[in-house]
Amino acid sequence: MTTLLIKNAYIVTMDDHQREIPDGGLFIRDGFIEQVGQTSSLPSAADETLDLKGHVVFPGLVNTHHHFYQTLTRAVPAAQDANLFNWLKTLYPIWARMNPEDIFISTQTALAELALSGCATASDHLYLFPNASKLDDEIAAALEVGLRLQASRGSMSLGESKGGLPPDSVVDSEENILKDSQRLIERYHDPKPGAMTQIVLAPCSPFSVTSDLMKQSAKMARQYGVHLHTHLAETEDEEQFCMQMFGHRPVGYMQEVDWVGEDVWFAHAVWVNDEEIKVFARHKCGVAHCPTSNMRLASGIAPVKEYRAAGVKVGLGVDGSASNDGSHLLAEVRNAMLVSRVKEGLTGYSLSNDPNRKLMTAREALYLGTRGGAAVLGRADIGSLETGKCADFFAVNLNRLEFAGMHDPVSAVVFGQPAGVDYTVVHGKFIVREGRLAALDLGRLVEKHNKAASRLLAG
Repeated sequence: MTTLLIKNAYIVTMDDHQREIPDGGLFIRDGFIEQVGQTSSLPSAADETLDLKGHVVFPGLVNTHHHFYQTLTRAVPAAQDANLFNWLKTLYPIWARMNPEDIFISTQTALAELALSGCATASDHLYLFPNASKLDDEIAAALEVGLRLQASRGSMSLGESKGGLPPDSVVDSEENILKDSQRLIERYHDPKPGAMTQIVLAPCSPFSVTSDLMKQSAKMARQYGVHLHTHLAETEDEEQFCMQMFGHRPVGYMQEVDWVGEDVWFAHAVWVNDEEIKVFARHKCGVAHCPTSNMRLASGIAPVKEYRAAGVKVGLGVDGSASNDGSHLLAEVRNAMLVSRVKEGLTGYSLSNDPNRKLMTAREALYLGTRGGAAVLGRADIGSLETGKCADFFAVNLNRLEFAGMHDPVSAVVFGQPAGVDYTVVHGKFIVREGRLAALDLGRLVEKHNKAASRLLAG
């Protein structure tokens, strides 16, 4: 048994009571939180003690949507100024050149960025497997880094020849997709509290898979008790595609193929109407809000305020990394708050005399990045600092230039320019210590990653 004592910090619990504890601490045993409270109320000794005076400590951030492999194609000139569909068509041929080593390297690069921004749990959506690459490559890479991974077995089966968006060279047969999905669940999925690896079934999008694959994936997921994930209603183009191809708007199509329920969450969900928000709420679906990606691709602004008012679960995702070009989850918290305020301004906030109309606060944005994300992923063991939950947290030293003059230790990390964190701990183990990654040689990783990225672009 191993113990860890954190003391003298400003603890932000994100629990049901939204407690904030000055001069607080955590007592951790074997990866789980045993006590949270004032430092004076905790045991005085542990196997390791860390004094975090001057630091603010938050629950580990939860990333609900990402594409790790896209770190290899960031800021590609031909894709810098494209909308979603043209962006995809530009990058599909480049991604088709990837191999297993590329998947491994890009996973570690993305997870390193995430860890340095306070992320403890990441859901990744890998939906193409060229040149014998597998989801196993990503899982192996993540285990070395030490972040929790919701590994989504994505898929594309609807190529251009059948009316889909992706070229036929990057799609797979539905028989192979379902067979591999079953293999991955049986080999890797861990349903227990504290799990480091869980499998998700994730056909890519309405414009890249068939209705039958959607239905069969839902059936398999429910047979095994795993979650379902896909892109949905990201752009107006998708709405038009679904109407022409399936005779339904995107949300209506999800209902047709049995893709609504508390085990389902959707990435983006920007272009939805009031009735569709009610569908999400009624069926307890979740949404991965990806504000930076939506701005980068000019996709629009998701109706997060309306989702939350209706009781829809909402978490944050960095998306990309080639439709965001970064994997900084704390920056996503900030952008979620700011873009929400932009949306309010566009609907006449400054002219409103409604006392109940409020702007999204820094604490609400942090909630989306912690408790909100945990709820979206269906994980009750993460997202807050409470007795019995996983010892996942990050800490930021406020005695820095970028926080000088900040009068609120919690809002400082959101209103201020996004900073790298000083500590990230996952299941009681240090992933980032004093601003540096514990398990990776960052210089060597960047060198290998850049070499792989150059090869892919060269063709």
